[in-house]
Amino acid sequence: MKLHPLAIDGAWEMVPHQHGDPRGIFMEWYRFDRLTEAVGHPLRLAQGNLSVSARHVVRGIHFADVPPGQAKYVTCVRGAVLDVIVDLRIGSPTFGHWQGVRLDDVQRRAVYIAEGLGHGFCALTSDACLMYLCSATYNPAHEHSIHPLDPDLAIDWPTDAPLLSDRDAAAPSLALARTRRMLPDYRTCRSLAGTTTA
Repeated sequence: MKLHPLAIDGAWEMVPHQHGDPRGIFMEWYRFDRLTEAVGHPLRLAQGNLSVSARHVVRGIHFADVPPGQAKYVTCVRGAVLDVIVDLRIGSPTFGHWQGVRLDDVQRRAVYIAEGLGHGFCALTSDACLMYLCSATYNPAHEHSIHPLDPDLAIDWPTDAPLLSDRDAAAPSLALARTRRMLPDYRTCRSLAGTTTA
């Protein structure tokens, strides 16, 4: 597998090597040692989640307080999604920027999302199945959302009819979340990850 840093610091894309023959394929979709070498610290595995979504469903933008923070390692095992990473860290050089990566059951890529980054996705197919590993267990008292259709974020979602949960539809804008002091601090996130700011 190959790991490539994305344009947002703390976000990585993993491209697996698929071994195929007439029987099917085999691949490594997660390697502790390769990820640790690339990002500079190990990913603590505390919880695994599976999400199945109908086409046009948009989930996110979700993030956790830092500390404790929650890093994620995400792949799509059935169908396809546009996976979106948003930099929500106050003081980051890419604060407010987003990047999308197509995850599907053909190329079978994965993304690593560090603590403090926001995460969301749009299902491009019916029954799109996303699987992700998390560094911390779900704690509703520390979980937050930013409205995925916030015009200041201007995420180019690949749907004209996004289907949102009640929670995501009621989420604040990035500007309001900043005013409410909900957003994580870049230096704190980098320190938590065991790295130093540039």
